[in-house]
Amino acid sequence: MYRKSFAWLLLASLLLLTGCGKGAGEAAPQEAGTGSSQTVAPGEARTEEAPEPITLDWYVNYSWFVTGWGENLVSRTITEETGVTVNFITPMGNEENKLNSLIDSDSLPDLITLGWWEPQLQDIISRGMVYPLNELADRYDPVFYEVTREATRNWYTQSDGNLYGYPNSSYTPEDVEENENIGSNQTFLVRKDIYEALGEPDMTTVDGFYDAVVRATELFPETNGYPLIPVGAHEFNEDGNVSFDQYLQNFLAIPYEQGGVKYDRNSDPEYLRWLKMFRRLAQEGYLANDIFVDQRTQTSEKISQGRYFCMLYQRTDMADQEKQLYRDHPEMIYIAVDGPRNENGDDPVLTVNGVSGWTLTMISKSCKDPERAIKLMDYLMSEHGQMLTYLGVEGITYDMVDGKPVLKPDVAEMLNSDREQYDALYGADDAYWMLQNNAMQLRWQPELQEPMKQLAEWTYPYATYVGQYDVNIPEDTDLGRSYSATRNLWGKTLPRLLLAASDEEFDAVFEQYLKDRDAVGYAALMGEETRQMRENKKKLGLE
Repeated sequence: MYRKSFAWLLLASLLLLTGCGKGAGEAAPQEAGTGSSQTVAPGEARTEEAPEPITLDWYVNYSWFVTGWGENLVSRTITEETGVTVNFITPMGNEENKLNSLIDSDSLPDLITLGWWEPQLQDIISRGMVYPLNELADRYDPVFYEVTREATRNWYTQSDGNLYGYPNSSYTPEDVEENENIGSNQTFLVRKDIYEALGEPDMTTVDGFYDAVVRATELFPETNGYPLIPVGAHEFNEDGNVSFDQYLQNFLAIPYEQGGVKYDRNSDPEYLRWLKMFRRLAQEGYLANDIFVDQRTQTSEKISQGRYFCMLYQRTDMADQEKQLYRDHPEMIYIAVDGPRNENGDDPVLTVNGVSGWTLTMISKSCKDPERAIKLMDYLMSEHGQMLTYLGVEGITYDMVDGKPVLKPDVAEMLNSDREQYDALYGADDAYWMLQNNAMQLRWQPELQEPMKQLAEWTYPYATYVGQYDVNIPEDTDLGRSYSATRNLWGKTLPRLLLAASDEEFDAVFEQYLKDRDAVGYAALMGEETRQMRENKKKLGLE
């Protein structure tokens, strides 16, 4: 469906916000937009008519998203071509509190982007706070069905037959099977100079990992005047810490199911053996207090200072800092190496996004102009929109050479050395990622450049599709409350395990966790997850 000619997709994008699609004499619905009623069929000439300006408020449920609108090349071009100016709204601090406040006050902005797993998602849908995208498409812009994927629409279609949100960064099993350059975002990173000074130690075993961390701390107690942080991680939150649970489990190839039943990964003996090693490191002072309290902003700053020896971390989350190190202190960059493995030495099973993708974008019932909103989404999801948000503007940021886009040297240099300035001037390379289509963008992906090239390519052999294990449990049900309770229970338990004074205390904390988990309905929850897993396999043809 993406092999349409560029001319047709450009035409589809130019139809945005012109109100095409209404039949002759059809009365505009009450919530209809302010675009003109000009209708242009494919292949017909179109008069050049500037789209009427409008500002749409777009809530993005991430406090770290700070890219503005209107100053850089991509956002200016989008506004010129669509008439839409976007006013981004992001939380100041806790995302959950901000989102709950918007829901409780029934004041959702025009568009909303949040993680597909967020418990508020089903609440928003069940309370009728967002439009079915299929109904908006049928009424205003059937191009929606050309620029979206049937498999993805089917995946997110609810029991009432409606589709309320569309994801970004979505891959099907076929995408992963057919593309060798789809990598995982999950990496085990070490600071290159320290790792080499240690003789490139084997960190795949419990003993090897422990010894390398201790030796690194002894040989390099400080870096650039700051204490070395031996082990780095993502932030702790109410659900736990992805570095010490999901990522570690994936590196250890802990299974997601056994015998056709969803597996309890948190109780796996191999996983607990590695957690006890981290507990020992903490007891001996090698898990710095920083990692238990730092948020993403603090972690990013410390990565840019090269303060961590090793990290279980998402490579794209530290890309800007990595490029800064490469520019200023190339010897201090982070490289991906073989990290924790199970006792059998099995390859890691590093996940890629499934059909679920990363985030969902929806249009609220409070939207001042749902017609303009759905057409903006269609524009951004079209081939033209994807090329614009990924590559920028032809002739300014890239040229077509032998049918392939090639970034201009000065643009590529800025992208790889100063992302902040790049976003301010150009705003491409998915600075506006809310509707990015990674599978489509693979066709235009330029050759990866160092230092990110090594990080990405290291993951290729281990990238695995596991989207069949994604579950969606409504928060306002008994199972939903069990799901929330078990996640919160683990979020409280994980730091207690890592900070336990002894293995005996670790065991006691974990046994209590199992009892508390059973008390909030864990068995029934696992039964539901198994049911959804089996249904997902049917949808994806993975039985």
